[in-house]
Amino acid sequence: MAPLELDFDSCYRAVSARDARFDGRFYTAVTTTRIYCRPICPARTPSFRNVRFYRHAASAEAAGFRPCKRCRPELSPGDPGWDLRGDLIGRALRLIDDGAADEQGVAGLAKRLHITERHLHRLFAAELGVGPLAVARTKRLLLAKQLLTETGLPVTDVAFAAGFGSVRQFNATMRETYGFTPSELRATAGPPVSDATLRLRLHRREPYDVEGVFAFLASRAIPGLEVADRTSYSRAVPGGTITLTPRRDHIALDVAVTDTRQLARVVARCRRLLDLDADPDAIAEILGQTSLGPLVTARPGLRVPGAFDGFELAVRAVVGQQISVAGARTLLGRIVARAAAPEGLFPTPDHLLETDLTGLGLTNRRIDTLKDLASRLADGHIDLDGGQDPAEAVAGLLEVPGIGPWTASYIALRALRDPDAWPAGDLVLKKRMTALGIPDDHIERWRPWRAYAALHLWSSS
Repeated sequence: MAPLELDFDSCYRAVSARDARFDGRFYTAVTTTRIYCRPICPARTPSFRNVRFYRHAASAEAAGFRPCKRCRPELSPGDPGWDLRGDLIGRALRLIDDGAADEQGVAGLAKRLHITERHLHRLFAAELGVGPLAVARTKRLLLAKQLLTETGLPVTDVAFAAGFGSVRQFNATMRETYGFTPSELRATAGPPVSDATLRLRLHRREPYDVEGVFAFLASRAIPGLEVADRTSYSRAVPGGTITLTPRRDHIALDVAVTDTRQLARVVARCRRLLDLDADPDAIAEILGQTSLGPLVTARPGLRVPGAFDGFELAVRAVVGQQISVAGARTLLGRIVARAAAPEGLFPTPDHLLETDLTGLGLTNRRIDTLKDLASRLADGHIDLDGGQDPAEAVAGLLEVPGIGPWTASYIALRALRDPDAWPAGDLVLKKRMTALGIPDDHIERWRPWRAYAALHLWSSS
């Protein structure tokens, strides 16, 4: 499916049909009720004279509409159009999801993108009709709404988890924007949780190949950091742990953290890790008409597993050069055991720079590559968590001695979320293409979804 332009007739047909393919791509605002909904809302379709369409929830809220309590816009899967864009606006939205605007303000967000604050405002106004601060506020409010509805987290904790500076600010913003207070919304929530674990629903766009994603993560789980099988995935995160478990129509995210202010970042990174916002119909439309057609039919909804942390994924890629997946897991487990930051986390670039990596089974050249990579991320020369243009990040990676096109492409495929990244020279891909009788010139036919083509080939072996 091509990127959606907000053509009124097309949007209204999608709403009338409750077409799930458009969920998260736009929102329907009803002028008579001042409520905005997802395209799949089960409520009676409003008259075309009374609706407006918006690309982003923040745009609808800025126009004075509040979210529907029935279809719950906070549960929408992300718009794949924004998720795949490597331009400034797409990267800015991903950084906002990651909490950058809440922690560093709009000025810090602009600095991370290497542009002026004024230019960032112009970009947002042109595409969304609202500024980045309004988008960040809507993200906070929708997360708060989900926490109030699905969990028993105290209202005070919800306020801080959603990024608000005080309970008073939280109450005032909820009343001003939504017309009800947190306590009034909480009255409709379920019973409080009995322990320190929070559970949230992460909705996905169907079809979704649950088995493929969780099997991929399980085969690469790092001892001491992750525990995974085909039915669940757990790992250490700052201040605690998370567990992801597939359910019938969503992924259950269980979070046990000491600082709930990290919750927004955890949610955003889990969505990227599981590739929940991809558009399987658009991918199948292109790949299904090529020599990969039988593989696409056999594995509908195949996803490209992402990364919880960009540096962690880059280290995985370097360590995994020219060795088996099992061998890479062993070496990565040794690195975590020796260099792990407090709480058993994967080491940060600064922490890895201070760690002696000799005697772990790594060659001196591999150690030098890891140290050089860590140095470039520590000083901000390379940003693998969304702030840098993907092409610039790849160019920066290729400057690191020991990182070639395959490694850089693999990092782009998983950490940078480039849907067209292709790990050229990968021996498994070459063998699978030969076994299936696919000539090399077909690789160009798989654009702009070559990363998904690679996963189909890897998964078919």
